[in-house]
Amino acid sequence: MQIWKLALMSLVACGGAKPPAMKVVKETGESAARWDALTSHFVELTLARDPGFAANQGRHERDGEIVELSRGAVDAWDRQLRELRGEVLTSKDLDDTRAFEREYLLALIDGELFGDEVAQEHIKSPMVHANAVDPTVYLTREYAPLPTRMQAYIRHLRAIPRAIDTMLATLEAPMPETFAQLGLQMFGGLVPYLRDDVPPLFASVQDAMLQAELESATATALPAIERAVKWLEQVPRNDAFAMGPEQFRQMLWANERVDTPLEELGKLAEADLLRNRAALEHACAELLPGGTLEACAASIKDDKPIEGPVAAAREQVRALKQFVIAQDLVSIPSQKEARVDEAPPHKRWNQAYIEIPGPYEASLPSTYYIAPPDPKWSAEERNGYLPGRMDLLFITVHEVWPGHFLQFLHANASTRPLGRVFVGYAFAEGWAHYAEELAWEVGLAPTDRRVHVGQLLNALLRDVRFLSALGLHTEGMTVAESERLFREQALTDTANARQQAARGTFDPGYLNYTLGKLMIRKLREDWTASRGGRAAYREFHDRLLSYGGPPLPLVRKAMLGDDSPAL
Repeated sequence: MQIWKLALMSLVACGGAKPPAMKVVKETGESAARWDALTSHFVELTLARDPGFAANQGRHERDGEIVELSRGAVDAWDRQLRELRGEVLTSKDLDDTRAFEREYLLALIDGELFGDEVAQEHIKSPMVHANAVDPTVYLTREYAPLPTRMQAYIRHLRAIPRAIDTMLATLEAPMPETFAQLGLQMFGGLVPYLRDDVPPLFASVQDAMLQAELESATATALPAIERAVKWLEQVPRNDAFAMGPEQFRQMLWANERVDTPLEELGKLAEADLLRNRAALEHACAELLPGGTLEACAASIKDDKPIEGPVAAAREQVRALKQFVIAQDLVSIPSQKEARVDEAPPHKRWNQAYIEIPGPYEASLPSTYYIAPPDPKWSAEERNGYLPGRMDLLFITVHEVWPGHFLQFLHANASTRPLGRVFVGYAFAEGWAHYAEELAWEVGLAPTDRRVHVGQLLNALLRDVRFLSALGLHTEGMTVAESERLFREQALTDTANARQQAARGTFDPGYLNYTLGKLMIRKLREDWTASRGGRAAYREFHDRLLSYGGPPLPLVRKAMLGDDSPAL
């Protein structure tokens, strides 16, 4: 119960205790005001520290600037975070909403400190630096007139050489082979993108001075990026990517407030994989009697959309929105829509993703991107990488309806600043992966076994991510062994298996797809058990999404009012 309500109850019950009760109300009000100022301060500090993050959230005061990722700058930022953490710990007399936010903010700070001080991502991963110099927000998000965005982009180009100098002075060598290859893909993809694809985007701007500045800034930025590519080509390589069990446990607690023993997590992952394999065997027995699982999966994957994945996904987006509405699964808090497009060259290290404008943007569309296969791959690998129609359907469920896109519509509408701006890994990916199974459960083409196989193939991919994250970082699994696990247990094609195994080395948190799904499913069953089961799904989903994106164990405690295990 909220503290202010307790204070008023004391006032009514005890006629002689009026002055103390009034004092509690006054102190609680002051505590609430102090807390709200503290959370706003944290949000503003974070936006000021990283102009690129701010731009993606819809704050454009410092467009074109690039976050400083030198060791000294990151150390200084971490000192600020530790001071702020001390202030958070001294906050008292908070009502339920703010007490919940207190734990949310502590997790945000702990996750940031873990990434900087323990994992040392700015020192070890070129991905952090590549993300910082990525100018996509100025190119694809129509938040301002084209000339205004062109000026921001020019400023960004001019900041790139310094950012590259910082990266080369900060990254340590040798680095894992997969890290270097990721950096090469991201920086290497930027070169032709900025050189060939971007200038035509601004061709309609009738300002000769701006066009000359664009040409000059591009000519300054490209050699810097090419210098990064050359460095990454020549950097000594090793296979020392594993975090180790202790650091992995720290990662799970700092970011997700999960303290389940690693051995138990492995059993949960294996159990979900076995559950989905059994369902796949059943579906395939009906779809392809007498055939193997491999043949069944191949028949689904070989059913490629003739019109191409981008055009097919556009039609799926329209149909899935109507499905969500018809099933009354969850409220839709906005009339915004999601576009579908091909991923730009520098952002093709995963098959699909969605870019969603932040809470400070008024009415901009989101874009769901689908990556084409790498032209350097063999014809067989390129064809295998293209998603089949049923596989693509559940990628679209995951990214748009009722997955990430719908989830972020709710987060952006949150009444509290932390919920609007900060969405955690397990919450975001757990919800989107949960949405895939939910769509099948509530009747997405229930008589079409091909659809069920498509859903299960996506589920198995995420189960193997869970097992690979644990294996690669805590059990001595090699990249080759992870790749084989994707092929054999998730029935993944060669190119995707190679890509997924590599991702596990630099993205150990990709176990959060299944981890988050399992926490949401358990919370749903516990919360709806006394509320009508399926009849309460909409209420459950709306309540869950109203929190924004905190660690799911915090949401469980808030919704159930107890400390029961999240897993």
